[in-house]
Amino acid sequence: MGRRETGLITSVQNPRIKAAARLRDSRARRKAGRFLIDGAREISRAIGAGVTVHEAFICPELCDSPERQEAARLAEESAAETFHVTPAVFAKLAFGDREEGTVLVAATPQRTLADLQLPANPLIAVLEGVEKPGNFGAVLRTADAAGVSAVIAADGSHDVYNPNVIRASLGAVFTLPVCAADSSTTLDRLRSQRIAIYAARVGAGRLYTDADFRGPAAIILGSEAHGLSEVWRGDDITSIELPMHGVVDSLNVSAAAAVLVYEALRQRTAAE
Repeated sequence: MGRRETGLITSVQNPRIKAAARLRDSRARRKAGRFLIDGAREISRAIGAGVTVHEAFICPELCDSPERQEAARLAEESAAETFHVTPAVFAKLAFGDREEGTVLVAATPQRTLADLQLPANPLIAVLEGVEKPGNFGAVLRTADAAGVSAVIAADGSHDVYNPNVIRASLGAVFTLPVCAADSSTTLDRLRSQRIAIYAARVGAGRLYTDADFRGPAAIILGSEAHGLSEVWRGDDITSIELPMHGVVDSLNVSAAAAVLVYEALRQRTAAE
């Protein structure tokens, strides 16, 4: 059970509030090994996934729906320390205009490529150089819906627990196996496990519908601006493309990911 503070924090200058607010910055998150979670759904999914919660900041006035009240209850039960705050103090912690009554300070999960436990017939999404956290989060949301086994951020330094990732994924970042690794290490892992590798590229010459996603497979996607690096070329890597009939030459990475993973799901469902 969480330990609840009896006092009410009313000042934005409170040291705990200032320390928590600094976690909006990625460098501060890396240094502290902690990150912030807000949003009732995201909080519930994080706690359900076993994320370690150090502090919960709750504004009772903003917990004005059953969903928000349940998130606050779970936070109080899970956090090592719980503090009530005023609406003005809560605004200092909340991300953007999201004021749903509870913000958590949690320990950053230390998932590595070696930690991934894959099923016998995995479908993996690998994202290289996807800079916008919202796009990464949107891919996680789609991956969760389509039954993807794991998502790898293959640039080694991706901030997986950026607030925009958490929000755009609707908390799927906590329930999916997700990790960051560099591209070469990721490729070595895929090869060692004999997973078929499909790299999405403009002008690949092979339609995505011609790929065989029924067995163990990894779908590799790059950024819209730069595409994939040369790491993702090789005799054992199949380049695939989505047809582009207009004037633009690429799709948003989250849209491309949705098309590809659902094609994989269609093939796998038909095979069953």
